[in-house]
Amino acid sequence: EAAVCRAESDWLIGINGTRAMTAFNSKTGGFHLTTVGRVQTPTLAIVVEREQRIRAFKPRDYWELEASFGCAAGEYTGRWFDTGFKKNDDEHARAERLWDVPSAEAIRAKCDGKPGTVEEESKPANQLSPLLFDLTSLQREANGRFGFSARATLQVAQALYERHKVLTYPRTDARALPEDYVDTVKDVLANLPAEYALYANEIKRQGWVTPNKRIFNNAKISDHFAIIPTGTAPKTLSEPEQKIYDLVTRRFLSVFYPAAEHRVTTRITRVEDEAFKTEGKVLVKPGWLVVVGRDKPSTETLVPVADGEQVNTDAIELKALQTRPPARFNEATLLSAMEGAGKMVDDEELRAAMAGRGLGTPATRAQIIENLLGEQYIHREGRELIPTAKAFSLITLLKGLGVSGLTSPELTGEWEHKLSQMEHGQLSRSDFMEEIAQMARDMVDCAKRYESDTVPGDFVTLATPCPKCGGVVRENYKKFACQACDWSTWKIVASRQFEIDEIETLLREGRVGPLLGFRNKMGRLFNAEIKLNEERQPVFDFGQPRDDESAEPVDFSDQETLGKCPKCEARVFEHGMSYVCEKSVGPEKSCDFRSGKIILQQPIERDQMTRLLAEGKTELLRGFISNKTKRKFSAFLVRKPDGGVGFEFEPRAPKKPAAKKAAKTTKAASKKDAA
Repeated sequence: EAAVCRAESDWLIGINGTRAMTAFNSKTGGFHLTTVGRVQTPTLAIVVEREQRIRAFKPRDYWELEASFGCAAGEYTGRWFDTGFKKNDDEHARAERLWDVPSAEAIRAKCDGKPGTVEEESKPANQLSPLLFDLTSLQREANGRFGFSARATLQVAQALYERHKVLTYPRTDARALPEDYVDTVKDVLANLPAEYALYANEIKRQGWVTPNKRIFNNAKISDHFAIIPTGTAPKTLSEPEQKIYDLVTRRFLSVFYPAAEHRVTTRITRVEDEAFKTEGKVLVKPGWLVVVGRDKPSTETLVPVADGEQVNTDAIELKALQTRPPARFNEATLLSAMEGAGKMVDDEELRAAMAGRGLGTPATRAQIIENLLGEQYIHREGRELIPTAKAFSLITLLKGLGVSGLTSPELTGEWEHKLSQMEHGQLSRSDFMEEIAQMARDMVDCAKRYESDTVPGDFVTLATPCPKCGGVVRENYKKFACQACDWSTWKIVASRQFEIDEIETLLREGRVGPLLGFRNKMGRLFNAEIKLNEERQPVFDFGQPRDDESAEPVDFSDQETLGKCPKCEARVFEHGMSYVCEKSVGPEKSCDFRSGKIILQQPIERDQMTRLLAEGKTELLRGFISNKTKRKFSAFLVRKPDGGVGFEFEPRAPKKPAAKKAAKTTKAASKKDAA
């Protein structure tokens, strides 16, 4: 009965909520499908909340000190840290961060060139292999490793189960095997393809298949056990199928291998009562890492320091850095957020009811994400998932109408708690379904009670008056509307919502931009300026066409030039979406120099174009997004020999030569993405 109630309640809330919100959004004309759901909408709210944090983020400057120390065996580096640091409410506070230059400079002056003493602690650290895959962890791994969407991973795993018979049932939330599966596992190991024989034979030779509760545990299995290979030899697998099969098989093998053993070294160098930390990590025994190919030793080492040896502070570098906003969700991190949504619930009983369940089930989470993509609530850009203006609008509406239960995991927690009560005979099916029906009625009543201009919310009154009559302009759920006349304009244009400062600029100056993030009907991004037309309504302005010979001359007399044109040495000015040579516009064009104010989603500020024209090169710009890979990259804009504008990429730092062996430090690989 609990399972039937879960399905029926999902359907009732989804169908009534969707009809109510669609009817509400269609009151002002047209048909605006607005889908909601018990799992879909809280998931969307998680993505929207993260994006709101990103947009509201204000970077803070901080500084770090990195010292170079000389010793008899060579040199090493250490980072300053505050030995008395305690974590507080500041999420960006770290022991190694200094928040003002004078403090950092004082420490540098105090320690530079001074002798130091060394304390060193070296201890073993064991790293167990990850657990066997359930569907969600497989989807996360495949997304992070190969960029596969959650749906694609499920489809491939399903094909490997149904068609090829090489994997067990994939729609599982268990990461363990039945306790009577020890002999079955031994049979599977004996029948794996030849490329895995080395590892399978070692497991059998060492007798590593034992009734280990971490692997074989009935208490951690519901309807299905973890995803493992069946022992059937795969034939003619596609590339994605081979990748997923290999991922599952290597995880299966690695779980029987012993833990990887490391030796972790922490070195504290003290100079004038200031502390600098150096950390290293040596792989002693690879254990399970050999199965997944991560057993190669690092080439960078931490030089040894003899007991009692005094080191010298050769140099101290002051690094100026900035805090970063939270990362956007990708499918892997969103799946994790859905799986752990119960942690967002304050009530202990509700949190316990959601334990191990989260939002959705392993089998449905991929489809939830695809539904959000299909309904244009989120867009996939590269591997990032970005909420649309439609998503922000829905969350604003639901909170304004007072049905905020649909925007948080609380509703899921409450339902799971009551369904658990039903399973134990503490709540009747009729009582539960009556509550669901009442919730659906309340949702519909809320939608009937308000109009789009009366929905409560945290809306603002603009400082700039109405462009038509000079009256007061106020924001509501859908529009910016004058309170004294009939002037209003939509908050969302081409799938992009106006920010308050943008609409203020538009009303005050008659134009704003160029703005990023508009989308055409095909879903493709474009950038544009917005201006007010004769009716004082916003319209797109893409600038003057290049080949319009009938165009009127452009008057640049009230503008300050940015510099000389690299092609003809005439003056360069701002014009619409571009920086242009004065001789490249108007009916008597004789030059073709122009460069966009936005290139590959990177705004090119006026001072950077001035620098390019004067010196032939901008500063390093870090916000370009490749059209091919959709990933960010950094580059300089440079003046090409023909006077055009091109890219120059940051040179890769040369690899440091290996020092004398001691404890090995880890180093992240760098990767350059070219446009």
